[in-house]
Amino acid sequence: MSKFLYGIDFGTTNSALSIYDEEKKEIIDTISIPSLIYFTETKSFVDGESHIVGEKAIESYLNDGMKGRFIKSIKQILSRTTFTETRIHNKRYTAADLVTPILKDLKSKANKIINGNCSKAIIGRPVFFDDDNSQRDTLAQTRLKKAAENAGFTDVRFQFEPIGAAFAYEKTINKKERVLVADLGGGTTDFTYLILDPAKVGSKDRKNDMIASGGIYIGGDSLDSAFMWDKGTPYFGKNTTYEATPGKVLNVPKSLFANICTWDKMNFFNGLKIQKEIEEYYYYSGNDPKFKNLITLIENNLGYSLFRAIEKTKIELSDLPVSNFEYSSLGIDIDEQIKLDQYNAIIEKDVLKIEAYLNQFMNIYHINPEEIDCLFLTGGTSMVSAIQQLFRRRFPHIPLNSGDNFKSVAKGLAYSGYLFED
Repeated sequence: MSKFLYGIDFGTTNSALSIYDEEKKEIIDTISIPSLIYFTETKSFVDGESHIVGEKAIESYLNDGMKGRFIKSIKQILSRTTFTETRIHNKRYTAADLVTPILKDLKSKANKIINGNCSKAIIGRPVFFDDDNSQRDTLAQTRLKKAAENAGFTDVRFQFEPIGAAFAYEKTINKKERVLVADLGGGTTDFTYLILDPAKVGSKDRKNDMIASGGIYIGGDSLDSAFMWDKGTPYFGKNTTYEATPGKVLNVPKSLFANICTWDKMNFFNGLKIQKEIEEYYYYSGNDPKFKNLITLIENNLGYSLFRAIEKTKIELSDLPVSNFEYSSLGIDIDEQIKLDQYNAIIEKDVLKIEAYLNQFMNIYHINPEEIDCLFLTGGTSMVSAIQQLFRRRFPHIPLNSGDNFKSVAKGLAYSGYLFED
């Protein structure tokens, strides 16, 4: 029977698994699912589990009227020292517990394809889970390894995600190249500069080919958060005033709205204290209808459907000069035209941070742009127009290539079997 190895890209938005046949030395299939978990409002069990993952999670969540707990961007909490657990249906879930169902689902699907059980995997990780913080980085990888073990993987290695993307690209070239790889995902932007050579595919020692790696904790979620802050929060009362005492008019604290701009906070934005505080602001605002939208958003767990509308706008503006930011649910109605230059202005701060880090990366490792043969971009965020412009402006003389933005990393990880030769 053939021996198999799984390359797993656990992503902020989507996760993918490539099945590598070690005897035939080829990938036989790659599967992917959204990195989502849905816990129904009332405790119920589906196929022996109390949760639903992937596409079925979206379908069930929407069919249930967006009730229950819907959790997205789980990867973002791996490095958070402040997150210890959340309770759902009186059951304790750690960060590893929330990752496990996604890895288990991928493994189950892959095992059916090979008609067996593979417990050997190379799992991708960003260069930095949370910027350059070694303590949080170690915590994140430890949690991810625990999740892999819980999912049934007994033999695990880790590989930097941009290196995985590079190995996928290496299979497509016919000569040696110095390549700068940019992996722009939902949570992070990672860079790797390395030498790729089709003659070395499958080689056990690639250490000397890895010249530099680095990353920054900015990705597609950051862009969505910036858009929500600028264009979304005004519909939920960001500019609302209230009168707690007669004649003294104050603005509702802006910090309140930061909690609806990031998924990791919105997922757990359900404490009694904050709910009571919101109700009081609503009362003292004279029942402002836009602030009522905030209550509706939180009480009905509408965050996912709202951020889908934001993401739709982002995707459309990758190809079009104008898009409509549209959302309608339970009395919340948004219909605003967004032009590309408006969107670029909203995300400019994050794009500039990525550019500043790229320049720092080039300087630290003394990388001469003239010596780079190719740029390879991967990850969903790499398709954003402003990101494309950044790289074309920074490297006008270098060809810009991209692969499958959602499967390249998993495939490259599956080609990283040399990591088991230790």
